[in-house]
Amino acid sequence: MLKTNFALEKLKSGQQIIGTWSLINSPLSVDIICSSGVDFIIIDSEHAPVSFDTAQTLAMICESHEVSPIFRVGGVIEDQILKALDIGMHAIQVPNISTTDQLKDLVTYSKYPPVGNRGFSPYTRAGGFQKSNSKKLTELGNLNTFLIVNVEDQFGIGHLEELLKIESIDVIFIGLFDLSKSLGIPGEVESPMVLQKLDEAIVKVHASGKKVGSIASSLDGLSVLKKMDIDYVTYSVDSGILIEGYNLVCDEWRKQ
Repeated sequence: MLKTNFALEKLKSGQQIIGTWSLINSPLSVDIICSSGVDFIIIDSEHAPVSFDTAQTLAMICESHEVSPIFRVGGVIEDQILKALDIGMHAIQVPNISTTDQLKDLVTYSKYPPVGNRGFSPYTRAGGFQKSNSKKLTELGNLNTFLIVNVEDQFGIGHLEELLKIESIDVIFIGLFDLSKSLGIPGEVESPMVLQKLDEAIVKVHASGKKVGSIASSLDGLSVLKKMDIDYVTYSVDSGILIEGYNLVCDEWRKQ
């Protein structure tokens, strides 16, 4: 990608950044969310029916607000990763990582040689649609995109040291919902047991020089993550925030 990666620049400067997940995948919805001042939006193709055509439009809207568009692929899937980066996503976020082989494949599919073996075409949005950008794209492409991997169970947490040895991975995202499930307390994402596992992971990840990400589902949870020095924070989901807002209004109405 040749353009400015807003979220990556903030992370490199030591800032904590905040974003949300988009499952609605509406251009207008994304435009509204970007107007709020978020640093990034994760376009979710794992749980939402988003096409790459729509995702490209959403990426353009994000950039118009200086918000970084991030694409959550369904897994370490080469053609999904390639297309997401070619349409101009600033980062790839990958779910359910538990082995170093998965990370090595992710780097291979996401980075140009000599780091990886990403397929190359300058005639894409990431390349500015011009052959003359070929050299610049291969030089900047590796530097100007970043990789986020979700570690979501006890196995991944237990093997974190191995995962952290893989270079070119920028953010380790600790999925609290899946972690709580693996600990036998599904949904209790703010329990002391879950937060202890998270705190242990934060120390290890920061010691490796990488950044830590996680998700908050309440304002109290958001405050907890900020105090724990989480670098890359996601807050809820667009569809969840929408239904919660209308539930609040309807509940209040029926009390009258």
